[in-house]
Amino acid sequence: MLCRLEQVVSEMASLNMPYVTDRVIHDADAHVMETPEWIEEYVTPEIQQFALSKFDIGNVQATLDEIERSRQLHADPEYRASDETDVMLRKNWRATGAFIPEDRSAALDYMGFASQLVYPTVFNTMLEELEHGDDPTLTYAIASAANRAHVAFCDVDPRLLGVAYIPMQTFDGAIAATAEAIKVGAKALLIPNRCPRHHAPSHVGFDPVWAMAQEAQIPVTMHVATPELVMPPQHRNNGLPAEPDFHGGGENFRSVSYMAISAAPLQALSMLIFDGVLERFPSLKIGVIELGAVWVPGFMRQLDAAFTAFERHEDRLKKLTLTPSDYVRRQVRVTPYPTEPTGWIIEQAGPEICMFSSDFPHVEGGRNPLRRFDDEVGHLGAEIQDRFFRANFEDMWAL
Repeated sequence: MLCRLEQVVSEMASLNMPYVTDRVIHDADAHVMETPEWIEEYVTPEIQQFALSKFDIGNVQATLDEIERSRQLHADPEYRASDETDVMLRKNWRATGAFIPEDRSAALDYMGFASQLVYPTVFNTMLEELEHGDDPTLTYAIASAANRAHVAFCDVDPRLLGVAYIPMQTFDGAIAATAEAIKVGAKALLIPNRCPRHHAPSHVGFDPVWAMAQEAQIPVTMHVATPELVMPPQHRNNGLPAEPDFHGGGENFRSVSYMAISAAPLQALSMLIFDGVLERFPSLKIGVIELGAVWVPGFMRQLDAAFTAFERHEDRLKKLTLTPSDYVRRQVRVTPYPTEPTGWIIEQAGPEICMFSSDFPHVEGGRNPLRRFDDEVGHLGAEIQDRFFRANFEDMWAL
């Protein structure tokens, strides 16, 4: 028997009604679910084989088996007959539009979002691991191929805003990757939220990256990636049975690693602000996506406290023309999780920062994110709600 949320979604679809019917909503976090052949036309057979061996951070064969089963389902007319009804219920490769480009346009019609910012899934985690390795040539070859394949998928519909991954393993590599991503039509850039291996993300060697993004009027974003990297591995050695993740397996976040999920983006934003990146590039927008937002109000207070404590002693702080929290308000946009107190976050941090997201088609987004967020922000004024669902998203492209 369907739960109440499933009934609501199903009843709307049975009436040929999109999931969103009453307003303009942009989805600041959505994904493709890549398949084994995703990059093969853009790389050598050797690199394709390497990427296939790293195709999932969990059980590679189990992932490949699930993809094959999903292909069979999407070829089944009986399964496809309920595409619209089940658009918010099916997850990962089984979701409509997860990996078939033409189906994604239909899925967007069924959902009713004005646009989706579309991230990779497999290659996000793969590249985050590779850029902490010793072979930047391999890292940038896979990034280039993944970005071109990703943009090609999104080119099927102008509502799909494809995000290109920019490894920060080397300065020259990041600059070249950015130039290529913008040239092929990426609508946003993705940098790792973890600090690069040998330098800060705020290093002046990356200034050409920020300059190109600012000139192209596209945001630079961070996104959650590999759960195993957010905490030291010994945290799992607690003498207790292993806990399952969202998927019932072992490769995703659990409660303890979730508590550390904001550590890396908090550090990265601190460097981008205190080292003057947002001062030097005042029109550059930074998106912090699927990394939660409950930490934002305290982070803004801590930024200002640090500024007060160290301004007299640090030349870099003397060069800032804004209070640090004002850079956040002006240039940083963040997606809360649907389980967080979004209304409280907006009240504490200000109306300029938070954005709606569905995480489609990932399991973590749930079956009815719109209801969850409506419940959280419903007591706020209409203008503030519109900022959350629409205007803050549009501000990242200066629309």
